[in-house]
Amino acid sequence: MKQDVVQKDLVQKDLAPQDLGQQSPPQNKDAALRFDPVPHALLPPLSECAMLLDIDGTLLDLAPTPREVWVPPGLEATLTGLKAKTSGALALVSGRSLNDIDLIFAPVRFPAVGGHGAEMRLSGEGELMAVQAPPMDKDLKGRLAAIAKLSPGILLEDKGYSLALHYRLAPHAEQAIYDAVALIRADLPSAPIEVLPGKAVCEIKHAGFTKATGVRELMRHEPFKGRRPVFIGDDVTDETVFAIMPDLGGLAFSVGRHSRGVAGHFEQPRDVRAWLAGLLQRPA
Repeated sequence: MKQDVVQKDLVQKDLAPQDLGQQSPPQNKDAALRFDPVPHALLPPLSECAMLLDIDGTLLDLAPTPREVWVPPGLEATLTGLKAKTSGALALVSGRSLNDIDLIFAPVRFPAVGGHGAEMRLSGEGELMAVQAPPMDKDLKGRLAAIAKLSPGILLEDKGYSLALHYRLAPHAEQAIYDAVALIRADLPSAPIEVLPGKAVCEIKHAGFTKATGVRELMRHEPFKGRRPVFIGDDVTDETVFAIMPDLGGLAFSVGRHSRGVAGHFEQPRDVRAWLAGLLQRPA
């Protein structure tokens, strides 16, 4: 009886059946979303916006391994449409390298901030713009990479400017991974590195650059300059960008959890995709 009441209440609120833990057909997963989690009216006209979007856990659903993520049908068309309506001021902001981003969205290329702010491209057709971010020391990277041998299921991802240890397939190894990283940092106290805890991942990168520093640099250049940034992210590494949005006159939205200082919140990446698609239907 209680389940019937809950079901009826959710239907009255026009919530999608996925919110009851049920799965809808994959081909209609985004289209089935019928509620507006964040009012479009919060945003200024797209002609005044710069859309800045995290990838994993924000635009794309998380997968067991980084290589298993996939781009749902319709997302590339949505991003291309938003890029046109913002006169090119749409950028992907990710911890992934630009090369990895391009592989995911191939053959389409978008402006992007990659490697947690280590590299940047101002247009999909443009080349890499130099950012002051030195690669990680080779010997240090070798010591950190050896941590992956602690347990089967730990996946090593070398991003050039950083190293990521994914343990989604070995959740029991989380503490051992962070303990091993802490020992290396204690042994090399002057090493200019920073540890980024994420969703089932421990990432180690060179200190001195973040997604926030990358976004600040991006917003100094056309076509982003003078626009109001709208950033959507889901992870701890995105909080640096949330924090600078007021300085840039922008808006931030979180995914999966309520983060401090954001203007709104999405439950899942499918909510973000549906919301972005809806922006294209908004009157100019």
